[in-house]
Amino acid sequence: MKQLKGKVISAKMKNTVVVETESFTPHKIYGKIIKTTKNFKADTNGLEIKEGDKVTIKSSKPISKDKSWIVEKVI
Repeated sequence: MKQLKGKVISAKMKNTVVVETESFTPHKIYGKIIKTTKNFKADTNGLEIKEGDKVTIKSSKPISKDKSWIVEKVI
């Protein structure tokens, strides 16, 4: 079960939030550290979450077409 930390960038849907995660990887040739961001849709499990909150999400079985993550806790 994979866990990621990120920031909520959208909380406009009913039971879903969009979480932006950051990862840092070195460039294959030049070695410069590159920041990449990726957005995940996560189920809220009834938690009160608003934009700007830092959250931990964990992977789960697919809940819908785009949603296969669950908000574990608000940091």
